[in-house]
Amino acid sequence: MLAITLADAAKGSSMDIVQLLGRASGIVMAVLILLGLLSLVSWYIIVYKWVALSRANSEGERFLEAFWRAKRIDEIYQTAQQMPHTPLSQLFVAGYTELSKLLPSDNPGTADPYRPQGQSAMRDSLGDLEAIERALHRAHVKTVTQMESLVPFLATTGSSAPFIGLFGTVWGIMNSFRAIAAQKSASLVYVAPGMAEALIATAIGLMAAIPAVMAYNYFVRRIRVLSNDMESFEKDFLNIVRRHFLK
Repeated sequence: MLAITLADAAKGSSMDIVQLLGRASGIVMAVLILLGLLSLVSWYIIVYKWVALSRANSEGERFLEAFWRAKRIDEIYQTAQQMPHTPLSQLFVAGYTELSKLLPSDNPGTADPYRPQGQSAMRDSLGDLEAIERALHRAHVKTVTQMESLVPFLATTGSSAPFIGLFGTVWGIMNSFRAIAAQKSASLVYVAPGMAEALIATAIGLMAAIPAVMAYNYFVRRIRVLSNDMESFEKDFLNIVRRHFLK
């Protein structure tokens, strides 16, 4: 008779995940919804950033090839306008714009074919070179800030999602103990469904956190590599300015 009673109770306490979620308390359900939203936003950021950084890397390689192959600086400017997704082109546009403001005009043209027509060399002024360097630095900071946007959300999700899930688990276990007290029985037939419901919150929290942490570390590394490439490009651009545009 006892065996039949336990079997009937087991059937009534199904361990199906959908049914467990349907029986979840309000607090646990709110935790699960929050974790689901965090996961969805994280995956959107992961896909968006992966596409953006991949495009920046591929366009950057093509821009560098065009940069070193070009014979005139205005040709490079036209190429940079056609590749707006790489930070290198944005850096070049900022430096070129500042350089154009400092170049004096001369009527007969230029002796250096690298300079645009109608522009002569700048005087050997440290202030002019520092102005270009500041423009490059501002563009560098602005571009890195743009690349880093949304990425901190992944770190926030990775660090907070397990604790949010743990809160849901603790709350669910509290409800399980209350059910045990009400039933006056600690049989697994009564305890297991409540415990399983509680542990689902921790599992979903880990499912939201693990991809976010992995993606965050990956994107931080990719952004650091692009930032290093930008620093190298700044030095190359300033060397070209010294060689071709200073008297």
